[in-house]
Amino acid sequence: MKTYNEDALRLHHQRFGHEGKLFAAPARVNLIGEHTDYTGGLVMPMAINFRTAAVLSKRDDQRAVFYSANYEEEASFEVASLERAPKGHWSDYPAGVLWSLQQQAIRVSGFNMTLAGDVPLGAGLSSSASVEVATALALLAHAGAALPLEKLANLCRRAENEYVGAKSGIMDQFVVAGAVTHRAMLLDCRSLTFELLPLPDQVRVVICNSMVKHAVATGEYGDRRDEVESGQSVLQRERPGVQLLRDATLEDLEACKTKMSAASFARCRHIITENQRVLDAREALLRDDMKRFGSIMVEAHKSMRDDFAASCKEVDTLVEIATQQPECFGARITGGGFGGCTVNVVRTEAAEQFVTTLKKQYAAKTGIEAQCFVSAPSDGALAMAANGGVL
Repeated sequence: MKTYNEDALRLHHQRFGHEGKLFAAPARVNLIGEHTDYTGGLVMPMAINFRTAAVLSKRDDQRAVFYSANYEEEASFEVASLERAPKGHWSDYPAGVLWSLQQQAIRVSGFNMTLAGDVPLGAGLSSSASVEVATALALLAHAGAALPLEKLANLCRRAENEYVGAKSGIMDQFVVAGAVTHRAMLLDCRSLTFELLPLPDQVRVVICNSMVKHAVATGEYGDRRDEVESGQSVLQRERPGVQLLRDATLEDLEACKTKMSAASFARCRHIITENQRVLDAREALLRDDMKRFGSIMVEAHKSMRDDFAASCKEVDTLVEIATQQPECFGARITGGGFGGCTVNVVRTEAAEQFVTTLKKQYAAKTGIEAQCFVSAPSDGALAMAANGGVL
């Protein structure tokens, strides 16, 4: 990590001729609790050791200049002239954070910023939230301001929702900012209270990229959210006490089945049962029962595949191969869906062999070379900064 950060600092100096200050934010993987966050539900994510670095130096004028090392492109504009006008471009994410800061009356003067990262794009590991949180920390420091975790996460979520136009919830930004090493986070997305749960040393998390990319700001992700919100509206109208889908039971849903589309019914059933699976997974972790934890993950995948219709044949193949391996406790799709990654919980001593077998069999079945990454829970951006900086 030190070498990676030094590379980002050197690249910034080479491009802009000034020393910059570096901030970083990780990627995340969600162990369980998919598509529950935007209806006030429960999630259990953790940060992983992919990251985005944001290196910032001040300018003498009032221009904002963003350079992406990954895209080898620059975007610039006058800070004061920034409007809510996304371009469908990588620069929408850092520009959205600047716009969100301005909505909070936080004044930012001119700057140069270099963004460099190794988070796989379109893989469901929240590359967007990683960029947003790293950018926010850099711009806040530049403005001489600071925000607590909840306000920082909401500021970045607003950038993604209102500026970029992606219908994501609060989970990604919250865990990217607030995660703690060696812990999974059980986050209540309505109250934004959270509990840190230990993953036992006997297991590692293996993230496997199907290499099928998804785009959150457009397409089926947005369709699914519309279907969920349509069903939620019916429940709010028909069932007293249901403010969000989080409040609904399966009995409530069944009572309203004829008043919503079949698609909305199935999507809502996934979310209601998924919230319970998160609670069940918490109990399994507290009992150190990884066999039960893994079986809950498999149940969650089936629900994402069948009720939420957000998987694909490549991801289903990865899960099928994984669950046939004796060293694997459980596996499921993670992220928004329609491609991306699976998350697998495996025995620590067998993790590398698991990866070898999975990649070999996946290539044989699909002709695709999967990317796999073995991880334990990592620190979020605020913890990295608090623990002596990001280097």
